[in-house]
Amino acid sequence: MPSLLLRNARIGPGGPLRHVLIADGRVAAVTEERPPADEPAGETVDVQGGTLLPGLWDAHVHAVQWAQARRRVDLSAARSAREAVDLVASHTGFTIGYGFRDALWPDVPHKELLHAAAPGRPIVMVSNDLHTAWFSPAALAAIGMGEHPTGVLRERACYTAMAELPAPPQGELDRWVAEATTAAASRGVVGLIDFEFADNVADWSRRVREQRVDVRVACSIPKDHLELAIGRGLRTGEPVAGSGGLLEVGPVKMFVDGSLNTRTAYCDDPYPGTDGRGLLETPPDDLYDTMSLAAVHGIHPAVHAIGDLAASIALDAFERVGCPGRIEHAQLVRAADFARFARPGLVAGVQPAHAPDDREVADRHWPGRTHRAFAYADLLAAGAVLEIGSDAPVAPLDPWDGMASAITRTDDDRPAWHPEQAIPLAAVLASAARGRRGIRPGDVADLVVTATDPAGRAPADLRGTEVLGTLLGGRWTYRQQL
Repeated sequence: MPSLLLRNARIGPGGPLRHVLIADGRVAAVTEERPPADEPAGETVDVQGGTLLPGLWDAHVHAVQWAQARRRVDLSAARSAREAVDLVASHTGFTIGYGFRDALWPDVPHKELLHAAAPGRPIVMVSNDLHTAWFSPAALAAIGMGEHPTGVLRERACYTAMAELPAPPQGELDRWVAEATTAAASRGVVGLIDFEFADNVADWSRRVREQRVDVRVACSIPKDHLELAIGRGLRTGEPVAGSGGLLEVGPVKMFVDGSLNTRTAYCDDPYPGTDGRGLLETPPDDLYDTMSLAAVHGIHPAVHAIGDLAASIALDAFERVGCPGRIEHAQLVRAADFARFARPGLVAGVQPAHAPDDREVADRHWPGRTHRAFAYADLLAAGAVLEIGSDAPVAPLDPWDGMASAITRTDDDRPAWHPEQAIPLAAVLASAARGRRGIRPGDVADLVVTATDPAGRAPADLRGTEVLGTLLGGRWTYRQQL
């Protein structure tokens, strides 16, 4: 690969102007003196004071669902079941909508509402948190569930039903996913962890052979595929053969509970007006057994835990097994459990964009506890390692959105929600870059150039950060006119 010289790049937020030589996919030199005109660089680009940062990772993505959601009817504006129906009624053919939040709706979704608006038409509507699907009678019939009483499917029933829907042709879907990686690169993304429920190693291996893929991918393993992965000799962190360095084996994903919006997050306290504390997806002993099996074969667990009781169960399991891994979401944490996140090798995969999205739902369903919800400052203070993701399509695959939410604790003109849980820019950037905090010789040249210095912008303005270019191993995956 030809070398690349970046002239006049600001090195990190508030940093000095330097010249950066990239060779063989790595940062070869960072110099203060202007290199001579005959410097042997294959390409020279003057970034004119643009800020050079470590490339960004999205630490939690559902790649196929995100690629499809980019082409589905947007239901995020619906404030009732009736409004959601109105948003899909004018479409024709088999219609799939995405993004509704029913936790605060005044009415209840039901299959007959869809049938009345569009008789005989198959319609499926997926909730923003991916834990609920709302089917019309025709859509239920198409997957052999015509007798379902309401058409509203939650948790495992939702996942099973969605898997039965007719999928686009494989080549077309792969193209959509590849296009989504290019869109991510335009926002400075150089890598993602894909938590799609699929044979991700095989699917991404096919994509990098047949499509242009503009990010690195850590390919997670669904719990149901664990024994298959063990049989293949897969180990977390190892490169996937034949992927040109783009793919690595990710963790094995398992669930302790459900979600806040579906009111299935597993909590110490009942949800208001009910006796229910949420859904325990995996009992503690089963979780321990699965984590132990994975760990002995070099596969790290990634444990979904949203409620405070679920997070405590996950922490107990990590302490019993003694392995590295991840706790995904950690949206509500017991006060006594923050310090337990500091154990060596444990990463808290968090999604700051969810906090402003879910604040009203949390206020209603977790009353008196929201001071320890989405509590990123308390996690950092306790010594936890954070990695920021979007959970796309739950939130857009745009790391600047999540970073702005982590700093401001809001995403509009509402006052900051629990501003004591805001975290500073330096910590946010590191959490969005897989822990990288600078540009040094020897680093892999996964980099992003921004038009302005993040340290000089109002935190809320981070969402509008202009990306001038993104480099993946020294290769431009996105570039404006530089």
